[in-house]
Amino acid sequence: MSADIKSLKDWRYSVDVEGIAWAIFDREGESANALGRRPLEELGAIIETVEAEAKAGKVTGLILMSGKEKGFIVGADISEFDQLDTEAKVIDGIKPVNAMLDRLERLPVPVVAAIHGVCVGGGFELILACHYRIATRDGSTRVGFPEVKLGIFPGFNGTARSIRQAGPVAAMQNMLTGSMIRSNVARALGYIDQLVGSPQELRWAARKAVQQKRKAKPAGFAKSVMGSWPLRGFIAGRMRTETTRKVREDHYPAPFRLIDLFERHGGDLAALKEAETRAFAPLMVSDTSRNLRRVFRLSELLKSQAPKGSTWKAQRVHVIGAGTMGADIAGWCVASGMEVSLQDLNPEQIKKGIEAQAKTLARKFRTKPERDAAKARLIADPKGDLVGRADVVIEAIVEKLEVKQALFKELEAKLKPGAVMATNTSSIMIEDIARDLADPGRLIGIHFFNPVAQMPLVEIVRGTSTREEEIKKGATFVTQIDKFPLVARSVPGFLVNRVLAPYLMGALQRLEKGEAKEKIDQAARTFGMPMGPIELADAVGLDVCLHVGQILKHAGEGSKLEDMVKAGKLGKKSGEGFYRWVDGRAQKTEKAYEPADLKMLGRELIEPLLTECERCRDEKVVESGDLVDAGVIFGTGFAPFRGGPLHFRASEAGAGAKPAQRAAAE
Repeated sequence: MSADIKSLKDWRYSVDVEGIAWAIFDREGESANALGRRPLEELGAIIETVEAEAKAGKVTGLILMSGKEKGFIVGADISEFDQLDTEAKVIDGIKPVNAMLDRLERLPVPVVAAIHGVCVGGGFELILACHYRIATRDGSTRVGFPEVKLGIFPGFNGTARSIRQAGPVAAMQNMLTGSMIRSNVARALGYIDQLVGSPQELRWAARKAVQQKRKAKPAGFAKSVMGSWPLRGFIAGRMRTETTRKVREDHYPAPFRLIDLFERHGGDLAALKEAETRAFAPLMVSDTSRNLRRVFRLSELLKSQAPKGSTWKAQRVHVIGAGTMGADIAGWCVASGMEVSLQDLNPEQIKKGIEAQAKTLARKFRTKPERDAAKARLIADPKGDLVGRADVVIEAIVEKLEVKQALFKELEAKLKPGAVMATNTSSIMIEDIARDLADPGRLIGIHFFNPVAQMPLVEIVRGTSTREEEIKKGATFVTQIDKFPLVARSVPGFLVNRVLAPYLMGALQRLEKGEAKEKIDQAARTFGMPMGPIELADAVGLDVCLHVGQILKHAGEGSKLEDMVKAGKLGKKSGEGFYRWVDGRAQKTEKAYEPADLKMLGRELIEPLLTECERCRDEKVVESGDLVDAGVIFGTGFAPFRGGPLHFRASEAGAGAKPAQRAAAE
């Protein structure tokens, strides 16, 4: 690594009158800091300079900060990962970085990281190599290891340094889950040494830490002893069992390789650092990691569906319909900081819907004052008196065309200028609902998926006369509530329900022909789906499946599905469908089937979905094939490690195998 300290582009380096060196990371031309090749080379030059200046007595300490207002470091630059396409290249790329971080750690003067905003992945590994870490208490300041979500684990010696600071149990849990950690929790765990109230206090606190030569303390004996044998073997076994409950090793090998690494070397951090690179390299070049990196890029593509720099913002939302979907939409908007009025003909339904949001608000807000403030923002409005104040009005009532038409005809004159007028319809054409409006170009679809709090995708549906301005506002609103917007044309089922319907109906037809529901669902999970199609049909609601299936002409009369709906067996919401449901869980009896049979059946089950995805791409239901993949991954949970349905089919074709042959061979 070599860079000229006098011509840095991504870092600003200076030494103040007290001899403290300041390295401010402000990556040129980017809104966020990521550790790519050039920033790392420049950091190496800074470390080399500080090392020499410290020996000469000209530098008394080094402080690392971010020049970006809202974040510290978002991790390594994922756009550069694909260049490392062999294990040898991965190892050659990582070794100099780890040597540089070791050099940083060995500097003879105090090295302090001053953190505000997100600091994850490689950024977190960087600050763990510093001697002392100060962070703001701000809710936006988080640390974490998201690498497992990209099919890898920390590769800049973060495995060893996190275990040193937090102990093996907490560190391994953090790496295995990939979750973000609030700054106050990070301090309690030992990752952060000091908290300050605001970004403005960071410089003073960091300067003081350098002057006092503060140094972080490693995890104490009670924590670190858990890395000793035989306790380490026992802990690794428990972690392996717990991880197996969540993911399959053949689909997501990274967490299992991390556990193996810890089990073998967790008692010797120097050996762990050395072994980390060897274990990391094959994961980096695996199909799973490449596909998961593709999924990350697809998530960024979805975010770009909302216009950049939009000045339009939603502050108040009005939801009509306090059933499960409407109430959950209202609750999620409140959790996102908005004021929401909830309207329904039945005041008791509103009360029930508001009470149901307690769990969502409890997960979002940790303190009672925060929860109380959120509850105060969720307003019962049975007569719709507040509709005229709303920036966004969302209808989530019964799925009947004439009822929706009448509602919007009445609503149209009540909305304030510029407010978004939206329907949450899952299947009815937008232009049909807008037919009798004075301004049909104003109506858009904002289609959420159930459960609202968990599903990241929201379809923004454009009718034949919908104005582009309204679509842009809808997409902006969706990003405001931390969801991914997908702009789709108004066609039956839009994108997600359209591709799901043949998949679900095909599975139900197999069920009618005598295939066991347990085998069907196990086969789908073997392929990589998060839930089997029979259980999914129950979860969505068999009445909804029947309705969508009829609209898309996939459900014939006299089917078992139709009989069950007539009998009131609607799935999860009624307590019984194809499965019995207790406390929100399907009561299943897992049976043993031949693995080869499950793989073959899983591939056959997914075929109708793949075919419909190709049709949607060809008919431009969304703008591109990549957006088809993005919508189906984030709207249905389609096996992320396969990179999307169209990508999977293309990969299959590229491998030169017929689907059945490939499924049997995998």
